[in-house]
Amino acid sequence: MNQPKFFDSIPTIVLRDPLSDFLGSAQGGLIEYSYGEIVKLTGHSCPTVAGAWIMTTRALKRLYGDETPERGAISVCLRDNADEGVAGVMASVATYLTGATTDTGFKGIRGQFDRRNLLSFGQDIDGVMSFERLDTHARVTVSFNSAVVPPASNMMTMLSAATDPEATPDQKAAFAQVWQDRVRRIFESTDHPDLIRYS
Repeated sequence: MNQPKFFDSIPTIVLRDPLSDFLGSAQGGLIEYSYGEIVKLTGHSCPTVAGAWIMTTRALKRLYGDETPERGAISVCLRDNADEGVAGVMASVATYLTGATTDTGFKGIRGQFDRRNLLSFGQDIDGVMSFERLDTHARVTVSFNSAVVPPASNMMTMLSAATDPEATPDQKAAFAQVWQDRVRRIFESTDHPDLIRYS
Protein backbone atom coordinates (compact mmCIF):
# COMPACT_ATOMS: atom_id res chain seq x y z
CA MET A 1 0.00 0.00 0.00
CA ASN A 2 1.52 3.29 -1.12
CA GLN A 3 0.53 5.73 1.59
CA PRO A 4 1.89 9.08 2.82
CA LYS A 5 5.23 8.63 4.57
CA PHE A 6 4.12 10.46 7.69
CA PHE A 7 1.72 7.61 8.52
CA ASP A 8 4.78 5.59 9.57
CA SER A 9 5.82 8.21 12.13
CA ILE A 10 2.49 8.13 14.01
CA PRO A 11 2.86 6.06 17.19
CA THR A 12 0.92 2.81 17.25
CA ILE A 13 -1.12 1.55 20.19
CA VAL A 14 -1.28 -1.94 21.70
CA LEU A 15 -4.44 -3.30 23.32
CA ARG A 16 -5.06 -6.63 25.01
CA ASP A 17 -8.14 -8.43 23.74
CA PRO A 18 -9.17 -11.35 26.00
CA LEU A 19 -11.40 -12.74 23.25
CA SER A 20 -8.47 -12.80 20.83
CA ASP A 21 -6.40 -14.59 23.47
CA PHE A 22 -9.18 -17.09 24.24
CA LEU A 23 -9.62 -17.99 20.58
CA GLY A 24 -5.90 -18.06 19.83
CA SER A 25 -6.03 -15.18 17.37
CA ALA A 26 -3.09 -13.30 18.94
CA GLN A 27 -0.64 -14.51 21.55
CA GLY A 28 -1.60 -13.08 24.91
CA GLY A 29 -4.40 -11.21 23.15
CA LEU A 30 -1.98 -8.39 22.35
CA ILE A 31 -2.91 -6.52 19.17
CA GLU A 32 -1.05 -3.54 17.74
CA TYR A 33 -3.05 -0.93 15.86
CA SER A 34 -1.76 1.80 13.54
CA TYR A 35 -3.19 4.91 11.94
CA GLY A 36 -2.65 3.33 8.53
CA GLU A 37 -5.06 0.56 9.50
CA ILE A 38 -7.64 3.15 10.52
CA VAL A 39 -7.29 4.69 7.07
CA LYS A 40 -8.00 1.27 5.54
CA LEU A 41 -11.11 1.02 7.74
CA THR A 42 -12.51 4.45 6.87
CA GLY A 43 -11.14 4.56 3.33
CA HIS A 44 -9.54 7.96 3.80
CA SER A 45 -7.33 10.17 5.94
CA CYS A 46 -8.72 13.53 7.04
CA PRO A 47 -8.85 15.80 10.10
CA THR A 48 -11.88 13.91 11.43
CA VAL A 49 -10.22 10.51 11.18
CA ALA A 50 -7.00 11.91 12.65
CA GLY A 51 -8.95 13.56 15.45
CA ALA A 52 -10.84 10.37 16.28
CA TRP A 53 -7.56 8.44 16.40
CA ILE A 54 -5.93 11.05 18.64
CA MET A 55 -8.95 11.36 20.95
CA THR A 56 -9.30 7.60 21.35
CA THR A 57 -5.63 6.82 21.89
CA ARG A 58 -5.15 9.76 24.27
CA ALA A 59 -8.26 8.82 26.24
CA LEU A 60 -7.05 5.24 26.61
CA LYS A 61 -3.68 6.49 27.82
CA ARG A 62 -5.41 8.60 30.45
CA LEU A 63 -7.60 5.71 31.56
CA TYR A 64 -4.90 3.06 31.72
CA GLY A 65 -1.63 4.90 32.26
CA ASP A 66 1.18 2.38 31.91
CA GLU A 67 -1.26 -0.55 31.75
CA THR A 68 -2.25 -2.11 28.44
CA PRO A 69 -5.83 -1.06 27.62
CA GLU A 70 -8.29 -3.95 27.57
CA ARG A 71 -10.27 -4.20 24.35
CA GLY A 72 -13.89 -5.13 24.94
CA ALA A 73 -13.88 -3.63 28.45
CA ILE A 74 -14.41 0.01 27.48
CA SER A 75 -17.68 1.81 26.84
CA VAL A 76 -17.80 4.72 24.40
CA CYS A 77 -20.34 7.57 24.29
CA LEU A 78 -20.68 10.19 21.57
CA ARG A 79 -22.43 13.51 21.99
CA ASP A 80 -23.92 13.57 18.49
CA ASN A 81 -26.47 11.20 17.04
CA ALA A 82 -25.22 8.46 14.74
CA ASP A 83 -26.49 10.23 11.60
CA GLU A 84 -25.31 13.66 12.67
CA GLY A 85 -22.17 15.30 11.34
CA VAL A 86 -19.14 13.00 11.47
CA ALA A 87 -20.24 10.98 14.51
CA GLY A 88 -20.46 7.77 12.51
CA VAL A 89 -16.89 8.10 11.25
CA MET A 90 -15.54 8.84 14.72
CA ALA A 91 -17.49 5.94 16.18
CA SER A 92 -16.05 3.53 13.62
CA VAL A 93 -12.54 4.51 14.71
CA ALA A 94 -13.41 4.07 18.39
CA THR A 95 -15.05 0.72 17.67
CA TYR A 96 -12.04 -0.53 15.74
CA LEU A 97 -9.75 0.22 18.67
CA THR A 98 -11.94 -0.59 21.68
CA GLY A 99 -14.31 -3.23 20.29
CA ALA A 100 -17.33 -1.29 21.60
CA THR A 101 -20.46 -1.62 19.46
CA THR A 102 -24.16 -0.79 19.69
CA ASP A 103 -26.21 -3.97 19.24
CA THR A 104 -24.28 -5.27 16.23
CA GLY A 105 -21.16 -6.66 17.86
CA PHE A 106 -20.04 -10.06 19.03
CA LYS A 107 -22.63 -11.67 21.32
CA GLY A 108 -20.09 -13.43 23.49
CA ILE A 109 -19.38 -17.00 24.56
CA ARG A 110 -21.29 -18.33 27.56
CA GLY A 111 -21.65 -14.89 29.07
CA GLN A 112 -18.14 -13.70 28.32
CA PHE A 113 -16.68 -11.36 25.69
CA ASP A 114 -19.98 -9.63 24.81
CA ARG A 115 -19.18 -6.48 22.83
CA ARG A 116 -22.74 -5.23 22.40
CA ASN A 117 -24.27 -2.10 23.93
CA LEU A 118 -20.90 -0.56 24.77
CA LEU A 119 -21.30 2.21 22.17
CA SER A 120 -23.98 4.90 22.38
CA PHE A 121 -24.85 8.09 20.52
CA GLY A 122 -26.71 11.28 21.43
CA GLN A 123 -25.40 11.38 24.99
CA ASP A 124 -25.35 14.39 27.29
CA ILE A 125 -21.59 14.71 27.73
CA ASP A 126 -19.30 17.71 28.04
CA GLY A 127 -17.25 16.88 24.98
CA VAL A 128 -17.25 14.99 21.70
CA MET A 129 -16.53 11.48 22.98
CA SER A 130 -16.42 9.81 26.38
CA PHE A 131 -14.61 6.60 27.33
CA GLU A 132 -15.19 4.55 30.49
CA ARG A 133 -13.41 1.51 31.90
CA LEU A 134 -15.92 -1.16 32.84
CA ASP A 135 -13.75 -2.50 35.67
CA THR A 136 -12.98 0.72 37.56
CA HIS A 137 -15.65 3.04 36.03
CA ALA A 138 -12.95 5.65 35.51
CA ARG A 139 -14.06 7.97 32.72
CA VAL A 140 -12.50 10.58 30.48
CA THR A 141 -14.29 12.89 28.05
CA VAL A 142 -12.43 14.42 25.12
CA SER A 143 -12.92 17.04 22.43
CA PHE A 144 -10.88 17.81 19.33
CA ASN A 145 -10.35 21.27 17.84
CA SER A 146 -9.12 20.96 14.27
CA ALA A 147 -9.09 24.76 13.92
CA VAL A 148 -5.80 24.72 15.84
CA VAL A 149 -4.26 23.56 12.56
CA PRO A 150 -6.02 25.57 9.83
CA PRO A 151 -6.06 24.41 6.21
CA ALA A 152 -3.83 26.02 3.62
CA SER A 153 -5.16 29.38 2.48
CA ASN A 154 -5.75 28.04 -1.04
CA MET A 155 -7.45 24.81 0.10
CA MET A 156 -10.94 25.71 -1.12
CA THR A 157 -9.66 26.95 -4.44
CA MET A 158 -7.75 23.71 -4.95
CA LEU A 159 -10.78 21.67 -3.86
CA SER A 160 -12.95 23.44 -6.39
CA ALA A 161 -10.41 22.80 -9.14
CA ALA A 162 -9.95 19.14 -8.17
CA THR A 163 -13.68 18.39 -8.14
CA ASP A 164 -14.32 20.05 -11.48
CA PRO A 165 -15.37 17.43 -14.07
CA GLU A 166 -12.49 18.59 -16.25
CA ALA A 167 -9.89 18.51 -13.47
CA THR A 168 -6.47 17.30 -14.56
CA PRO A 169 -4.53 14.55 -12.75
CA ASP A 170 -2.04 17.20 -11.63
CA GLN A 171 -4.81 19.31 -10.06
CA LYS A 172 -6.19 16.31 -8.21
CA ALA A 173 -2.74 15.28 -7.01
CA ALA A 174 -1.93 18.81 -5.85
CA PHE A 175 -5.14 18.97 -3.82
CA ALA A 176 -4.50 15.55 -2.24
CA GLN A 177 -1.02 16.63 -1.22
CA VAL A 178 -2.26 19.82 0.44
CA TRP A 179 -5.07 17.88 2.15
CA GLN A 180 -2.72 15.30 3.65
CA ASP A 181 -0.26 18.01 4.61
CA ARG A 182 -2.87 19.37 6.98
CA VAL A 183 -3.38 15.92 8.49
CA ARG A 184 0.38 15.65 8.93
CA ARG A 185 0.48 19.01 10.68
CA ILE A 186 -2.33 17.91 13.00
CA PHE A 187 -0.29 14.93 14.13
CA GLU A 188 2.73 17.18 14.59
CA SER A 189 0.61 19.41 16.85
CA THR A 190 -0.67 16.77 19.29
CA ASP A 191 1.07 18.56 22.17
CA HIS A 192 -0.71 21.85 21.42
CA PRO A 193 -2.78 22.65 24.54
CA ASP A 194 -5.90 23.52 22.52
CA LEU A 195 -5.94 20.58 20.12
CA ILE A 196 -7.39 18.10 22.63
CA ARG A 197 -9.52 19.10 25.60
CA TYR A 198 -10.27 16.75 28.49
CA SER A 199 -13.17 16.99 30.92
